[in-house]
Amino acid sequence: MILGVIADDFTGATDVASMLVRAGMPTVQVLGVPEGGLPAADAVVIALKTRTIPSHEAVAQSLQALAALRAAGARQIYFKYCSTFDSTAEGNIGPVTDALMQALGTDFTIACPAFPENGRTVFRGHLFVGDQLLSDSGMKHHPLTPMTDANLVRVLQAQTAQKVDLLRVDALRSDAATRIGQLRADGVRIAVADAIDNSDLLALGEVCAELPLITAGSGVALGLPPAYQRRGWWAPSDNAASLSAVQGPAAVLSGSCSQATNAQVTRWIADGRTATALDPLALHRGEQSAETLLAQVLPLLPQGPVLLYATAEPERVKAVQAELGVEAAGALVENTLAALARGLVEAGARRLVVAGGETSGAVVQALGVPQLHIGAPICPGVPWTEAALPGSGEPMWLALKSGNFGGVDFFADALRDAGVTL
Repeated sequence: MILGVIADDFTGATDVASMLVRAGMPTVQVLGVPEGGLPAADAVVIALKTRTIPSHEAVAQSLQALAALRAAGARQIYFKYCSTFDSTAEGNIGPVTDALMQALGTDFTIACPAFPENGRTVFRGHLFVGDQLLSDSGMKHHPLTPMTDANLVRVLQAQTAQKVDLLRVDALRSDAATRIGQLRADGVRIAVADAIDNSDLLALGEVCAELPLITAGSGVALGLPPAYQRRGWWAPSDNAASLSAVQGPAAVLSGSCSQATNAQVTRWIADGRTATALDPLALHRGEQSAETLLAQVLPLLPQGPVLLYATAEPERVKAVQAELGVEAAGALVENTLAALARGLVEAGARRLVVAGGETSGAVVQALGVPQLHIGAPICPGVPWTEAALPGSGEPMWLALKSGNFGGVDFFADALRDAGVTL
């Protein structure tokens, strides 16, 4: 194994895996740390669900994943977080980075959530979403991890006792190795790295390829395979993205309340396609349930793909959270969508699009899928993946989408890529 990745949520795991497969690196994603060791692959991504849990639990699970990757011989470790750099108010990014650095015995790493193809860029240490600072974007209203500061050096320094500083884009493009040497000599242990376009990601991959640990969004993964190849560690494969053919109905499950996913749900409905809304308050009162929702949509499944969604605008989300509590509301929606996924698969669905990191984690865990083979990207950061259903071993496809990713037609585009007639 060349690269071992520890991802803090399920969609983030498929995101970084997609970047590696795109470069020709066969990649397997496992869901949690499996008993009995890891599969053989050039890259293995361990998908955790640690972004919003207490930091001590996130650290413990991340160290368990690290131990498994080291036992499998991973040459380099990559801690993958979201391209919007969000975790909890206390911040799981800093504590997990600290623990991984200590376990690996390394005194330096980078932090870079940039993903220019999806509009995430870092300049002078500030994270932009498109043309807006992170703090001016829809992330300021995120129901679980609102981000109100775009200065990543400041955000990360609040989460760690280690010294944090900046690797500016001009230094990256001129002599990054020298600048990193200066930062290390000054006692800097974590450097937030600027990156504005893919050439910066390639430069980061080259200068960081021999670090024991990288922390980043998925973008830096674009630069690592070429750097590995230049060092003679690895050669690209033409079949890295191949998946088995599947047949059967298709469905979309959406729990994300991001601006992007709201627009995708709105477009699906505007196009006259079948859609059924989950109402958290009705679920709480027992007026709606996974069973009643399945009774509505299963008869429609043979006619074409259906959308089941809890996606809502920020004002509605806040109202629900005020009545039920943030954690209770989130758990209610996740558990219901997970039960719907089980019911859809039991009814024959073999292609599922899932929107939202927390939702994707709940769905995959509910299906009991142990690992995913990564296919070609639908859009930057979102691939189709193949899973073997427990028991039968029958293949099915899953597209696990981060809430913020994809254009307004993403749901339809993804299903067409999977051979679904709309």
